Parts: sequence; C-alpha cells; structure tokens
Amino acid sequence: MKLEWKSGLRLGVCLFGLFLLIHYWDQLAGLGSLALQVAWPLMLGLVLAYVVNIPMAFYERHFPTSGPAWLQKLRRPVCLVLSVLSVLAIVVLIVRMILPELVSCVTLLLEQLPGALNAVAAQLETNFHLSDWLSGEANSLFQGDTDWQKLIQQLVDWLISGFGGAMASITGLISSVVSGTVSVVVAMIFSIYVLMGKERLGRQIHRLLDTYCKPRWTEKLYYVLGTVDNSFHRFIVGQCVEAVILGLLCMIGMLIFRFPYAVMIGTLVGFTALIPVAGAYIGAIVGALMIFTVSPLQAVLFIVFLVVLQQLEGNLIYPRVVGSSIGLPGIWVLAAVTVGGGLMGVGGMLLGLPLTAAVYQLLRHDMNRRSAPAPET
Repeated sequence: MKLEWKSGLRLGVCLFGLFLLIHYWDQLAGLGSLALQVAWPLMLGLVLAYVVNIPMAFYERHFPTSGPAWLQKLRRPVCLVLSVLSVLAIVVLIVRMILPELVSCVTLLLEQLPGALNAVAAQLETNFHLSDWLSGEANSLFQGDTDWQKLIQQLVDWLISGFGGAMASITGLISSVVSGTVSVVVAMIFSIYVLMGKERLGRQIHRLLDTYCKPRWTEKLYYVLGTVDNSFHRFIVGQCVEAVILGLLCMIGMLIFRFPYAVMIGTLVGFTALIPVAGAYIGAIVGALMIFTVSPLQAVLFIVFLVVLQQLEGNLIYPRVVGSSIGLPGIWVLAAVTVGGGLMGVGGMLLGLPLTAAVYQLLRHDMNRRSAPAPET
C-alpha cells in the first residue's frame, strides 16, 4: 500500500507540473530565454575550452613527465599557451592569405563600377531612348499642376524618418558590437579558468554526482557523457581532416583548369568547409566574386566546378571521412546533417551530427547488451 501511495503522489506531482508548464508556458519561455542570454558567455566559454582542449591534450601528452618540480608546474600553462597560439596561428595564416587578395578584388570592382554603369546607361539610351523619357518626365513635373509644398513636406518627413531610423540602426549596431565583444572576452577568460583547473573541476562534479545521485544513475550518466564527449571529439577531428581534403581538391582542380587565385580560394573553401556540407558554398560565393574581376566566364565555370566537387565530396568523401571517424554510417551522416540543418540551420548541422553519433553508439551498445545470450549456470 505504501508503494502504491508513493506512485500516486509521483503521478500527481507530474500532472501538476505539466499543468503549470502548459498554463505558464509564455512566462517560462521568457524566463528560459533570459537565463540563456545571461549564461551565453559562460556557455561560449565552455565551447572554446572544449575546442582548445583538443590540441592542449596533445601537447600535454608530449610534455616531459619527469623532471624538476618547477618544470611540472609549468606543464599546464605552457601547453595552454601553445594550444592557443596554434589556433591563432592557423587563423592569422588563413586571414593573411585571403584578406589582401579579397581587398584588391573589391577595389578593382569599385574602380570598374563607373564604367559599367556608363555602359548600362548607354545601352538604355540606345534601346529605350532614356533621355527622351527623362525630358518628358521633367516637363510634366515643372508644369503648373504640381503641388510643390506637399512634395517638399513629404521629402522632409521622409528625411526625418530615415534619419531617425538610421540613428536607431546605428545605435543598435554599436550596442550589439559592444555586447558581443564583452561576451567574447568573458568567454575567453572563463575558458582559461576552466582549462587551468579542469581536473579539479572534474573531481568536484564527480563528487557532487556521487553524493546526491544513486550509484546506478551515476554510472549510466558517466557512460552517456563519455560517449557524447568521444563523439564530439572525433567529429571535430574528422571535420578538420575533411576540410583539409576539400581545400586541397579544390586547389588542385583550380590549378588543373587554370583558374586564378587557386591557392587562396582553395584555402578559403577548406576553411569554410568546417561548416558541414553547406560550408563550401560560402567560400564559392567569395571565390566566384574574385574570379569575376579577372574573367566572368571563368567565374561561371568555377561555380560549376565547385558544385560538382561539393556534390562528390558531400555524398562520397564526407560520409566516409567524418562518418568513419565518429563511427556513424554514411546514410545517417546525411540524415543528421539534413535534419539538423533544417531545424536549426548551421548550428543544427554542427550539433546534429555528433549527437546522432552518440545516440547511435548508445542504442547499438544497449541492443547488443539486450541481445547477448545469458551466461550459462
């Protein structure tokens, strides 16, 4: 009877909680959004710490494990500095390879823009007699039936409203930039604290779970978190390998077809390919714009080339490289990227694939455990 009373109490509490969730959904959603906004710098710091910890763990494995005490105390800060410098060096190298050529191409486009506008105007004059149309409009405007006072008042109102909207947009932009900068700085500082004391933080979390959770639940939670961590780690490594492969294939193909800016665009395409499947198209837009300054025909051919390469890479290379690294069959890689991108855009692509891999591993392990024959007695 005692067990039935407890079961009824739990059911009543769950139903009452469900009622509160449905009835106060708007308030709870607003509170959750506010909490997410406040905790965003810390969440970003955890993401940065997780990414930087990958090269940091590599440096720590190759750091001398024996030696004087002062050398062992320097192990953590030295490896942290080396990992941060490695990430910054890659970013700076890519920016230095891409930015100067991109600036020169944009400058060239701006220099050629007046001539292109003059050519368009000449074509309009030749085919549509633009000057005659403008003169006719001017004559009708300066006839006596025009209400100049009303026209000027409308112009002044439009300028005032436009100025107010522009000021609001500028203020919002400045506020967003300042807020984003502060969030990034706080996230970087928080990630450094997490990386410097990751063992101590891990021991505290383990002690908290061991104290307030049942051993069976704690064991399952450790297993699930370990599987998710392994999937994300392998996903990041596999994504970087796939980006390097795509960048090299793009550069080699551009050199074969004699496209301009082959090395730079190949680097850009490889860098943007860190976004699953759709990332290379971002680099394609910039690359086509740069090639357009040299030859519009080659820009069109480059887009065709990159579309074919991206289809081959997305359907053949990517599922095999990333799928094999995270232990997920190619068909589920495509499904995870498609569904995640449809639900949450780029963020869904980045999160959907390792989460799907983790769920796949957990389900496979559970099914193998359930289908295993019972031990003989």
